[in-house]
Amino acid sequence: MTGREAKTENDLFFVCSLIESVARKTKNMRKDIVNKLGLATIRHYLELADVYHCESMDNLVLELVEKCSIATGTFDNVADCRYRVPTPFDIGKVYKRLIVSVAQNKNFAFSDALMDVYNSWISPKIDDYNSSMYFENPDYLFQSYLAGEPLKD
Repeated sequence: MTGREAKTENDLFFVCSLIESVARKTKNMRKDIVNKLGLATIRHYLELADVYHCESMDNLVLELVEKCSIATGTFDNVADCRYRVPTPFDIGKVYKRLIVSVAQNKNFAFSDALMDVYNSWISPKIDDYNSSMYFENPDYLFQSYLAGEPLKD
């Protein structure tokens, strides 16, 4: 892996963690956040992630909520969780790995793969912290994503 590839994957990880943080703060489904942000905003944050890394995540969340007029919803998977709640960075890593695999498989830019993954059937499954989906191994998630349903044992 070249340094550039590692940097872009780290930028993707940051943006996925930011999406998770915005969704938790506003109690929205993750797909609703990415759709509200839109492709142009996602591309902007991916392109400038190395600059945004230096800012407080809380400040970035508030900025995005205001800039994109994100209303408070009713989806609260954190409050509903009966187990240890994964951090936004834990979930950011799960999404990042899946998005990288999808981008490579479909020859998509990360931004397009991000929109595809968050708008697919697998996103609500990952976001159910009472299921095992979010901590499954990356290849299982990718193969399940391709199959259109969780793989059977």
